[in-house]
Amino acid sequence: MARMSAEERRESVIRAAMHEFARGGYYGTSTAAIAERVGVSQPYLFRLFPNKQAMFLAAAERCMRDTREVFAEAGEGLQGEEATKAMANAYTRLIAEDPDKLQMQLQMYVTVAAAEAAGDHELGELVRKGWMELWDTVHVPFGGDAKETTTFMAYGMLINTLAAMGFPPEHRVWEGLYPEAQSKGRLEK
Repeated sequence: MARMSAEERRESVIRAAMHEFARGGYYGTSTAAIAERVGVSQPYLFRLFPNKQAMFLAAAERCMRDTREVFAEAGEGLQGEEATKAMANAYTRLIAEDPDKLQMQLQMYVTVAAAEAAGDHELGELVRKGWMELWDTVHVPFGGDAKETTTFMAYGMLINTLAAMGFPPEHRVWEGLYPEAQSKGRLEK
């Protein structure tokens, strides 16, 4: 079996960190759990990342990047209603196929709120930057229309909330969403 390079090991730490932080949040996740998931010692983990916050930041950045890439691929070459449906369906599939993406997003928002309240703005700056990159990614297919972009992002946050609360697909709260979003992804049971 070939030995992993430091970069490959770093990637495995980011994936493990995203999974662990998605499940336990920043404050409820130990670096020992991340090291165990990767199969390395904690001292090795800290050779790759200086501290727990750096691991969380890397996981948050990866989560936002992956989500942004899903939007970009789905909306490529499309505009308006066509782009809306394609990106909504792609996002719904993403959180269905990889629930850690949704959970990590929710944990990011909670952690940013706690950090900001404590006067720590580094995490908030990174997450806000990532969120604005998401905004810009969907803003283009809407022809730069801020209202359309706001509406799309608002629906996305609604989908996050409803999916996180476990509303079943047949529940009436889903009725206002696109029919495709009602029957795709996490909503399929």
